[in-house]
Amino acid sequence: MPKLPKLPAPPLPSALREPPPRPGENNKRTPLQEAANAGITVVDWVDERTALSGSVRWLLFRKVPKGTNWFYTLGSATMFAFLNQAVTGVFLAMYYRPDASGGAYESIRYVTNDVFLGQFVRGMHKWGSSVMVVLIFLHMGRTFFFGAYKYPRELNWVIGVVLLILTMTMSFTGYLLPFDQRAYWATIVGVNINGTGPLIGPYLSDFLRGGSEFGATTLSRFYAIHMLLLPGLIVALIGAHLYLVSKQGTTAPPWQKVEEPEELREAEV
Repeated sequence: MPKLPKLPAPPLPSALREPPPRPGENNKRTPLQEAANAGITVVDWVDERTALSGSVRWLLFRKVPKGTNWFYTLGSATMFAFLNQAVTGVFLAMYYRPDASGGAYESIRYVTNDVFLGQFVRGMHKWGSSVMVVLIFLHMGRTFFFGAYKYPRELNWVIGVVLLILTMTMSFTGYLLPFDQRAYWATIVGVNINGTGPLIGPYLSDFLRGGSEFGATTLSRFYAIHMLLLPGLIVALIGAHLYLVSKQGTTAPPWQKVEEPEELREAEV
């Protein structure tokens, strides 16, 4: 049999190729340069197998209108407030017991008084909820007064309204979890107010209570809604919200004048 010609080896991917040293350049690298090169290599390795760089560029590198200012950061601030709630909530859930016979209150007392940095984490979660509510109202107000709810962004406005409702529901369900006197009676008042709504009001109150009476089932139901149902819905809607913002862009401030192209000015004259 005739010998087949030896094919040259395929070139290495760009992630694994070392750049040629420049003339007179010292080939020794500092640890910082080695670490940076290792990080770039890992990123290139992942990107070669997932092709995520195009999606990241599409998400991050986009045009913004003239006049963009700090008002446009309210949405990002609200998202970071939600991330704070998620992280601190996971740590609190490690110690919390949804037990209406005293376990819930004792677990909160134990976190506050005995756990290392427990009071700090609980304070971040408690005051972070108020910050998130304030920020989402400011963000919705900015969107409304800047006219960013109009065509073609109506769907994103609807998603934002649903996120506002879910945020308020999350605050309401989380208020009961310490299960002290204030949380107990405030939640009873809130559930009774819901019961006065037309048509679905009584059914909604029964659902929140877990029956006709306020008891142990109510606490476990509020805990499940607060920890599982609402965060999942909020994460999914935030993803859809960010996708639409990246696809449609942001609106210019209402005081920013639209510059007409020169051809249109000449045509009007």
